[in-house]
Amino acid sequence: MASVGYTYEVSLNLLRGRDGLPPREPAELSFQHVNHDDIIAIVERIGASSGLGPDAAAAVAVGLKLLSEVMLREKTNALFDPLRGAMREFIVQLKNLPAPGA
Repeated sequence: MASVGYTYEVSLNLLRGRDGLPPREPAELSFQHVNHDDIIAIVERIGASSGLGPDAAAAVAVGLKLLSEVMLREKTNALFDPLRGAMREFIVQLKNLPAPGA
């Protein structure tokens, strides 16, 4: 059976707590996520056209794509209703950013 998108392994590792110290015990989260878009290419595009630094561009793109894909799959879940219009507007704005050098 063909895949419905790109499959990612998302990992998050706590490096330092609020106090600036490393955690006493490893704090890690890892999960798989299927997304219809190439998130890595989107990170590169946002980084090149948004004026954000590399880490901020990656955080925006990854967070946006993870959330928006869940919202697409959970169309009937009212939890996301307050976000739908603003999310659509934000994504349109991102897609309309001028390409670097344009």
